[in-house]
Amino acid sequence: MKNWERTIKQFVHYLKIERSLAENSIFAYQQDIAKLRDFCESYTLSPEHIQTGHLKQFVAELYDMGLSARSQARIISGWKQFFDFLVLEEIRKDDPSEALELPKIGRKLPEVLTIEEIDALIDAIDLSSNEGQRNKAILETLYSCGIRVSELVSLRFEDCFFEEGFIRVIGKGNKERLVPVSPSVIEEVGEYVEHDRSNLLIKKGHEQFVFLNRRGAQLTRVMIFTIIKRLADLAGIKKNISPHTFRHSFATHLIEGGANLRAIQDMLGHESITTTEIYTHLDQRFLREAILSYHPRNTLN
Repeated sequence: MKNWERTIKQFVHYLKIERSLAENSIFAYQQDIAKLRDFCESYTLSPEHIQTGHLKQFVAELYDMGLSARSQARIISGWKQFFDFLVLEEIRKDDPSEALELPKIGRKLPEVLTIEEIDALIDAIDLSSNEGQRNKAILETLYSCGIRVSELVSLRFEDCFFEEGFIRVIGKGNKERLVPVSPSVIEEVGEYVEHDRSNLLIKKGHEQFVFLNRRGAQLTRVMIFTIIKRLADLAGIKKNISPHTFRHSFATHLIEGGANLRAIQDMLGHESITTTEIYTHLDQRFLREAILSYHPRNTLN
């Protein structure tokens, strides 16, 4: 249907230009709207003529398809953004998705490493290997700065202000933020750049990236995952961890140390404080475990 194709293109343009969303986010929205389009085509419905009843019928079909509550909620959220756009552009006067309720999702607390486990991962690095110092610098940066893996592999020298104690990070939606960097990161990255990176034959166009592979090219996200999985095996850590686990651990340990939630939100680059608030739940779990372990009333026989 021409109306659908034209409207979806307009919506994608809006997400890209006005919302400045990342390509992955835009692709996810396109997939959600494509599902809606396919459903509506069987009823010969254009975007302007969909009613709440049609959407509720499709939600019921999503449930029958066996999609998880989380997947259903993501799809419905995509629709809501789409209809917000239609109203904003005066393509529709009303929003048929307004009455839709998101399925309740149990909040899953992310996996977190203890300080001892992080030390064990770093100790598992073979510093005599060609990539040893690089890997140590990577782990220190992930944990000490709490940045995303995509932000790590995209880090450039022009973003490093080590004398001032900051790095500049380009996060989701091309939003910039300044993140404090610890002396340990400065030391480990400096050691890597001076002794290991300087011996690489660097590919043209990759000179500005801080972390490179053995062929002198920008590291990929997949390679960082692989490095961490290998180190976890060597350290005997059974938790299912990824680069993002260091980000969770960074935030959780700051909360446990009494850091301000707003400051952590800024450092993580969260758009909403509610995203950061999950770490207060982790902290409550930590406190409960501490009380059960150490309070005299809980240790008496």
